[in-house]
Amino acid sequence: MLGVIGGSGLYQVDDINILDEVNISTPYGEPSDRYIIAEYRGKKAVFLPRHGKGHKYPPHLINYRANIWGFRKLGVDRILSVSAVGGINPLLKPGDFVLSDQFIDFTKVRPVTFYEGVYTIYDETDGKDDLVSEYLKNNRVVHIDVTDPFCSSMRKTLSDILDEKGYRYHKKGTYIATEGPRLETSAEIKAFSILGADIVGMTLVPEIVLARELSMHFASINVVTNLAAGISGERLTSDEVIQMMKEKNDQIKEIILSFIEKVPEKPDCNCEDVLDGAAI
Repeated sequence: MLGVIGGSGLYQVDDINILDEVNISTPYGEPSDRYIIAEYRGKKAVFLPRHGKGHKYPPHLINYRANIWGFRKLGVDRILSVSAVGGINPLLKPGDFVLSDQFIDFTKVRPVTFYEGVYTIYDETDGKDDLVSEYLKNNRVVHIDVTDPFCSSMRKTLSDILDEKGYRYHKKGTYIATEGPRLETSAEIKAFSILGADIVGMTLVPEIVLARELSMHFASINVVTNLAAGISGERLTSDEVIQMMKEKNDQIKEIILSFIEKVPEKPDCNCEDVLDGAAI
């Protein structure tokens, strides 16, 4: 089943049938909000507002582990992340979509793994017979491969949808994740550009890492809401981010509906094999 992480209004679409809204308790604490279980053209999807309804959690205080574990408890095995980002690459324009294919992690204080050796938290109610449960139960130390962190099959589906709709987008992009909640300095953006970053945001990591640790497929579609610090020469504001996301809202919803309908039940990739040989 597909999980969608993004804003609180993404599931408010006329064609989507809301089946249930559920609170999930996890051993890692409470998720950002209730999970919205919905159906579209015979396919189910689970929605979660990353920051909680009303945007109550800043990026550095989102309970990423609880959010991802809650998806697991609901049977989600694929996650689509929707994010607002700043554009670093000069080829990017505000309003462009970017399909991330790599990330660079500049976060600092967030819990980044489920597998913490002797400090591991094991969910006795998990009830699944897989490597995730085995590794957690036995306090294994796990080092997952993130050479290619995003699901190639899901990215292909997104690319096909964007081609079909004719929206301006970029098939690849390196997302640099910063701690926040402050925005970046112009010197930081210059350094990030030298490192090869195309877009900058505050939420992708550890979200994608935690999902991959649970053998989930993960793809990210990003909206360039503004040019990053020092590029446009203008002062950055949250207002321009909110305004651009409002302008792109209908397109985002169309993409998500098409993705729910078209994403393969069995993606043609090796994401599910990430835990094989990863434990010490």
